[in-house]
Amino acid sequence: SEEVPYCPGTSSEEAGKSASCQGCPNQQLCASGATKAPDPAIAEIGEKLSVVKHKILVLSGKGGVGKSTFSAHLAHALASDGTKEVALLDVDICGPSIPRIMGLEGEQVHQSGSGWSPVYVEDNLAVMSIGFLLGSPDDAVIWRGPKKNGMIKQFLRDVDWGQLDYLVIDTPPGTSDEHLSIVQYLSSTNVDGAVIITTPQEVSLQDVRKEIRFCQKVKLPIIGVVENMSGFVCPKCKNTSQIFPPSSGGAEKMCADLNLPLLGQVPLDPRIGRSCDEGKSFLQEVPDSPAAEVYRRIVQSEFISISHITFLS
Repeated sequence: SEEVPYCPGTSSEEAGKSASCQGCPNQQLCASGATKAPDPAIAEIGEKLSVVKHKILVLSGKGGVGKSTFSAHLAHALASDGTKEVALLDVDICGPSIPRIMGLEGEQVHQSGSGWSPVYVEDNLAVMSIGFLLGSPDDAVIWRGPKKNGMIKQFLRDVDWGQLDYLVIDTPPGTSDEHLSIVQYLSSTNVDGAVIITTPQEVSLQDVRKEIRFCQKVKLPIIGVVENMSGFVCPKCKNTSQIFPPSSGGAEKMCADLNLPLLGQVPLDPRIGRSCDEGKSFLQEVPDSPAAEVYRRIVQSEFISISHITFLS
């Protein structure tokens, strides 16, 4: 079948000229060549984040697969090593759920001489989200692409992150403005790569394949894939039920077909949802659960390369 046209990127020779540019409000600007000039913010962000050792993006093609939940608990897991400095950046501009999941609703960002100060969950775990800039958690952010891109640029350039071992970036679903912006702005920072989140059913995997294709097109390394909601382990009898059957083989077959690492398969656990609603770390609330064990293996894997992680109750 014919490949669906995609945005060639503002710096491409095809910018404003390819078939996929037809109807885009920025077509004339791109065709003029003005967008090919490098954004000075890229160098500024590169310098700002030069003291961040590892930068990990969390992506998914489909909404509702537990991407923000994974991002939050990856940050919690990394920060459970008290010698590591960790930050979590929420660039889901229209649906910022990280403040609720991290137990930070109602917190505000403060300005200092060195930029915006992030909000701290622990001494070694900082968080930034547009949710901290809203008057109410129910306020809608009704912005077009350029304004969202400007906010992402500000988060990367103007937040006083300090020296970090890990910066985990939670993104919205899809392959659009925010994703192109974050990849462009981080182009000079040596990003470790992306962790891609899916669920077992084909309707999710179909969109995840698009996300993988996006990473390949923009030359973003893929650390691996995590399958969320991968069966339900009964807390009493310990039997596993497939709530979302992997009708086409699930993430395991997709990763085998595409030669990608499958980092882990996180089972469904109602306690994960409850912990997120209450703003608590599931890994600390239920450290001996099957899901927490999977998180432990993911964080200790050679792909994330952190060892000696313990989840304390």
